Parts: sequence; C-alpha cells; structure tokens
Amino acid sequence: MRKILLLLANGFEAVEASVFTDVLGWNKWEGDGTTEVVTVGLHQQLQCTWNFNVAPEKLLHEISLEDFDALAIPGGFEEAGFYEDAFSEEFQAVVRHFDEHKKPIATICVASLILGHSGVLHNRKATTYNHPTSKRIAQLQSYGADIVNERIVRTEHIITSSNPGTAFDVAFSLLEMLTTVENTKKVKDLMGFN
Repeated sequence: MRKILLLLANGFEAVEASVFTDVLGWNKWEGDGTTEVVTVGLHQQLQCTWNFNVAPEKLLHEISLEDFDALAIPGGFEEAGFYEDAFSEEFQAVVRHFDEHKKPIATICVASLILGHSGVLHNRKATTYNHPTSKRIAQLQSYGADIVNERIVRTEHIITSSNPGTAFDVAFSLLEMLTTVENTKKVKDLMGFN
C-alpha cells in the first residue's frame, strides 16, 4: 500500500484537495488497490476558501513522515489565510523531508509557492498560478525557480501546475508516478476521462 499525505493548509481550495481523494480513492477501490490518502493539517478544523469546513484525519504532530510514500498539496487563497499555514516551519519541514527522500510531491496552482518558500525549487523547473493579472509567477521566481510556461511542469519527483483547471491532471500524474501508466489509464477510463 502506498500512503499519500494530503497536506491541508487553512484556507485551501476544497476542489483542489478533492481531486486527490477522488482519483487515489478510485484507484484504491477500482484500480490496482495500492493507494491510501490521509488528510493532515495543523488544526482540528480547517476552513477552506469560501467557508467550507473540514476536519483532517490527523494532525501533523500525530504522524510519522516516514510512513508516507508521497505528498499532495492543494493551493488556496491569501484572503482566506492560506499562506499562514503554508509558509509555516511545520509545512516547510514536511516538504524538505519528501524532497530529501525523493518521494513524489504533487502541488496544484499556488501550492508550488510552499515548495518555493522551502527552497526545494531553487534552480528547478516549475510553475504556479500564471494568469496575466497575478503576481504569483514573479513570487515563485523570487525563490530561484526556473519558470516554465506550461500547464503542468514535472521535474524529477515534483509536479507543479498553473491553475485550478489542472487539478485532475495533476492527480492522475501522481497516480501514474505511484502505480503504472496502464493502471492510470484504467482509472481515467472508469472515471470518464478517456
């Protein structure tokens, strides 16, 4: 069984988290059965962007990072307080652990800024929310990332993406990294993506 740590910052976007629980959950029951997602946060209750409340299964201090095979992080909104948790030393330590052990890290939209803030994207290809009206690309570049203007950028074991519209593709890319191309195609077909 491959365990995926779904790291939830207060102010995260619910839809960006749900693609990981759905794709990897479909795989658990309908694919090769090897993936299990555990939702983890710093608080017993998290308020998503636009006031949707979620209780993570575990608090960060209750888990051992060694027990997990991959890390998934949804993005969120500054206005909802996302960066308070996202840029915390606790989150930074999680990111550095997974990077040091070369375990898959999948981020959606501005969640790549968490990686940038931790230093793991220095001199690595990456992207983040790239709408022309946004300051986020410049912010990611300020962390030393090599910006690539693509929807999804995969560098070694790290996946970054440019907007919420990439969410399912990121989740399927993570599934492919954890299982096989053939298994991922099967799950995509069962979910109606083929």
